[in-house]
Amino acid sequence: MTSLLAFLFVLGVLVFVHELGHFAMARRLGIRVLTFSLGFGPKVLKVRRGDTEYCISAIPLGGYVKMAGESPEDRHTGAGDEFMSKSKWERFLVLVMGPAMNVVLAVLVMWIVLYQGAEVPAYEQQPPVVGRVVEDSPADRAGIAVGERIVSVAGRVVDTWEALFVAVLPRAEREIPIVVRDAQSRERTLQIVPDARTQFAMGDLGVGPEMRAQIVSVTPGDPADRAGIAVGDVILEIDGEPVAGNDLVERISGSGGTPLTLTLRRGEDREQVTVTPAARGDRAVIGVGFSEFEFRIVEPGLLEAFGMSLERNYEWSGLIFQTLWGLLTAETSPRQLVGPVGIAQLSGGAAQVGWVALFSLMAMISLNLGILNLLPIPVLDGGHIFIMAMEGVTRRDFSMRVKERMLMAGLVVLMMLMVTVIYNDLTRIQWIEALLPWR
Repeated sequence: MTSLLAFLFVLGVLVFVHELGHFAMARRLGIRVLTFSLGFGPKVLKVRRGDTEYCISAIPLGGYVKMAGESPEDRHTGAGDEFMSKSKWERFLVLVMGPAMNVVLAVLVMWIVLYQGAEVPAYEQQPPVVGRVVEDSPADRAGIAVGERIVSVAGRVVDTWEALFVAVLPRAEREIPIVVRDAQSRERTLQIVPDARTQFAMGDLGVGPEMRAQIVSVTPGDPADRAGIAVGDVILEIDGEPVAGNDLVERISGSGGTPLTLTLRRGEDREQVTVTPAARGDRAVIGVGFSEFEFRIVEPGLLEAFGMSLERNYEWSGLIFQTLWGLLTAETSPRQLVGPVGIAQLSGGAAQVGWVALFSLMAMISLNLGILNLLPIPVLDGGHIFIMAMEGVTRRDFSMRVKERMLMAGLVVLMMLMVTVIYNDLTRIQWIEALLPWR
């Protein structure tokens, strides 16, 4: 139920904003709007105000704004309030305003999210020096070692862990060249096929940064509190041996209650404290809550948050275009495409994490919707804009028959895309996938 409600909320907001863009610009230019609908199919709720019927329709997978004289099959009287009576520039403004509103929404929503502040992994902006290699992973089989730095992926230089993850993510199960550099600055190129992880087939090499646990809470009166361990401390070593964040619980609980010497990083200083874990049931604890990785707290001001939102959406846009190009060149697996069921699953998961995760997802989907609607595929807003641009170049309007054929071609492309995403969505449902022998 959470997934369904979150999905309807996210999709409802995105569709409403998109169609509101078309509607507002049409009304601004004096075009008569016949219908403003959220959803397709039979109208469940409707109310008329002036010339416009506002309604909610039965199939909540989109929406539409119906304008007078808009479609080729409509009867055109030549009245000044019809869509086709307007200049190409005015029609362009109406068409582009829907996607533009989605882009604006993405920027505004991320502005609000980022202004709240957040804890982000410190390693994301650090150079991708390998701190751990998962056993039997693509990186392990290729011979990548701890301490080596990954220089580039598929010809693309990666300066940070975040850039590395973005470069690998769309290339699951595709052989790609990866350049690594050792401590002596010697470089070698490896041909590696990233594994497909999660139900969304995300590319993964099986490498990660060196991760150290950071204390996020200390229970008053417990051993850690008595030893002077404080929130923000980073645990580097236990009894002189380096310890990763994901190994901390095992090291402490398996200590048998004997005193442990912890080496901490506190700010710029290194300190050592001795703490004796207390027995709790069948394990030992010191009374701390911790993050498996170091994090930094981002608390931007209002203008800084806006700039960060623009930067974040710019990065997302680059990833969208990279994925589209990867689909065209067969570098990106079509299995990564997500349809309504996948969006519902993502929305439900984000809603359970909290409103920040849900709104971040909404911003990302809104940006996707805005950009994809501008693709030059007939039926989409970008397709109609492309047809008008071609008419402008040739200095003549295409016949209705030519336009209908172009729209039909666009519809075929969209249907193929729809079949792909629905198939992907169905295979992400465990019991359905079990019925497919080729999976």
